[in-house]
Amino acid sequence: MMFKNMEDIQKYSKDQLESVTATATAVSKGVQQIATEATDYSKKSLETSSAFVEKLFGAKSLDSAVQLQTDFAKSSYESFVAQATKFGELYTGLAKEVFKPVEAAVAKAQASVK
Repeated sequence: MMFKNMEDIQKYSKDQLESVTATATAVSKGVQQIATEATDYSKKSLETSSAFVEKLFGAKSLDSAVQLQTDFAKSSYESFVAQATKFGELYTGLAKEVFKPVEAAVAKAQASVK
């Protein structure tokens, strides 16, 4: 990239700093969302497992214990799939946000070359 004068260098440096700052902000926000979601899921999972164990100890027969286990396994699987989908969406959103400033910087660089 060729600069015509000092002002061009300063503008380029400012644009790069803004791009890096925007990227860091997006990463921080996205990671915080993911951490919050993971914490919430862990708490919910622990509560669900504790409730299951209590129900299992209260089972009056082997058949009811097996039914409780089957129901718990099914709901745990469905919960896991839903959570995995949500995490996938969060990571995809994070990637999109992180690359927005980079895409803008590349577009500006390409425009200045033309």
